[in-house]
Amino acid sequence: MSFLNHYEPDTEIDETGTWLSIGDLMSGLVMLFALLLVVSLLLINEAADRAKDSRVVIIQSLEETLKAAGINANIDPVSGDISILDSVLFDSGSYELKPEGIRFLGTFVPIYSRALFSDEAIASQIQFVVIEGHTSAAGGWDYNMELSLKRANSVSRQINLMNFTGKNAFRSRLLVSGRGEAEADQLQNQASDRKVMFRFQFTGDQFLNWFINESGLGRG
Repeated sequence: MSFLNHYEPDTEIDETGTWLSIGDLMSGLVMLFALLLVVSLLLINEAADRAKDSRVVIIQSLEETLKAAGINANIDPVSGDISILDSVLFDSGSYELKPEGIRFLGTFVPIYSRALFSDEAIASQIQFVVIEGHTSAAGGWDYNMELSLKRANSVSRQINLMNFTGKNAFRSRLLVSGRGEAEADQLQNQASDRKVMFRFQFTGDQFLNWFINESGLGRG
């Protein structure tokens, strides 16, 4: 009995001390994770700001140079996406470039490439250059999807035949996509839905956009 009385207090102290140590460890880990989260948020926010600033520079450059060249293109002031009506490039229902379309691309593409890749700091942030074909809702879904992809491919093939400064950087990042009528007005046939779009994507754009929207960083 005296043996048990001698060791029971020590056992209780050890158990209490063990639980206190685990509690301290967990608190420390929580603080560490919180610190890492704060640092990550700051880095992501900085990356988003850099991407936004670079996008503004590209858009301004495109607006100025396209206007100086007499090219009337619709530039989204936020994303920098450029829409070219299919009537500029193709005959109705065709995916073969018109002579006027070839001449248009011969003027437009070098300007677009220069705006994207003349500044090395900005060029290093660009992950993809996407050529997207779009159609109106007129016609069948399968037909529209196939036509939009063939038109985007025709533009890509023509670019491959061209010679311009920055072509290698442009081609190495080029993606081709057929969107069909996915973004068209489903209630009426609009000529503005039949287009080829040029858009650029920065490295991490998709993750940044998702994270900013989910975390509220982009909200005023």
